[in-house]
Amino acid sequence: QVQLVESGGGLVQAGGSLRLSCAASGRTFSSYAMGWFRQAPGKEREFVAAISWSGGMTYYADSVKGRFTISRDNAKNTVYLQMNSLNPEDTAVYYCAAARTYYLTTSLDLFGSWGQGTQVTVSS
Repeated sequence: QVQLVESGGGLVQAGGSLRLSCAASGRTFSSYAMGWFRQAPGKEREFVAAISWSGGMTYYADSVKGRFTISRDNAKNTVYLQMNSLNPEDTAVYYCAAARTYYLTTSLDLFGSWGQGTQVTVSS
């Protein structure tokens, strides 16, 4: 089992930036892929970005491609989500998740451990 703790959320104006962090403990961090998801009020949880165990492969939802960057530091057991050019549509609770696989996946069903979430609010 993996324990995940997100941080870095907050309130930002449109066009601004935030950097989310997710610290992991438990299973060997470099043995599994990681992902970020988000859930806005009244909407289903949606995929945002994912990264393979080594960090060598990444994948993004079309809605954030070119604005968000996912990265990981296996020495620090931490995954990051750098979010630039934020807009009000990015407002949501952001969750990091640990996959059951080492390879990159975007399937919500393949993520077995979840953080508690961190709120990101973008004002217009």
